[in-house]
Amino acid sequence: MEFRQALAKALAELMREDNKICVLDADLSKPNGTSSLYKEFPDRCFDVGIAEANMVGVAAGLAAYGYKPIVVTFAPFATRRVCDQIAVSVAYAKQNVKIVGTDPGITAELNGGTHMSFEDIATLRSIPTMTIYDAVDDTQVYQAIKQIMNTDGPCYIRMPRKAAQPVYDENYKFALNKADVITKGNDITIVASGIMVAESLKAVLKLKEEGISAELISANTIKPLDEETILNSIKKTNHVVTCENHNAIGGLYSAVSEMLIEKYPLHVDKIAVMDQFGQVGKYSELLNYYHLTSNDIYNVVKKNLNK
Repeated sequence: MEFRQALAKALAELMREDNKICVLDADLSKPNGTSSLYKEFPDRCFDVGIAEANMVGVAAGLAAYGYKPIVVTFAPFATRRVCDQIAVSVAYAKQNVKIVGTDPGITAELNGGTHMSFEDIATLRSIPTMTIYDAVDDTQVYQAIKQIMNTDGPCYIRMPRKAAQPVYDENYKFALNKADVITKGNDITIVASGIMVAESLKAVLKLKEEGISAELISANTIKPLDEETILNSIKKTNHVVTCENHNAIGGLYSAVSEMLIEKYPLHVDKIAVMDQFGQVGKYSELLNYYHLTSNDIYNVVKKNLNK
């Protein structure tokens, strides 16, 4: 299932149970998969047009009257274009608004640099009270949407639109604000988020063939970071690499480094976009260009262990 299909399925089920949930789009309901909701819930779905700042303002107003709005648009439009509205009208005003940013980072693919947000986590992570969730696969996002919509407070949901390599099976149970230990290991900790969890898992299996035991942790929420799970793993292995589809500045690498400088000072290696803008390309091409592949993760782990 595609991410957008999982999003629409979860929202449809929630909207049947709760008539306070409403959906807002900015002329992208078809690409983002929410168009099916307009047919079933015509009175609770709103297309505000290409006016993202207004969309967030409308959502804040709806929340002030007890509704539970979720706004959906491409990641750069959901974050940098509407940062002031999110900071003031949503977070500062303590309004219960959920924000979905689709196709973050290299998952924007052929939409190119203007649509390729490598700064969306950094932008919203600095805003007080904001929860930031980076989706791993369709199984997880389906469960996550249901928990997030039933939790009070602003939240940014970062997810691709289309299908990604599955990580979780039908037995998986998501817990908001908790990290998942994907594989247990003793030699090094790999902390990954979003699409980089699947790439990291490939690297873990390659390392295992060489007798290297890597513990892979999916940091599902970048804010709040599940410090307990991540710190316990790092204290065990004394080596850590972070992996993210985001600028190295302000995202997962920054969050883990900030935690460690206070609680367990240790060198942190990283796989991330190195302060660059996006560009047009297919997913596999962009993975290689920005050095986000499983081989890149493998090489950084080996380098870390050989220090």
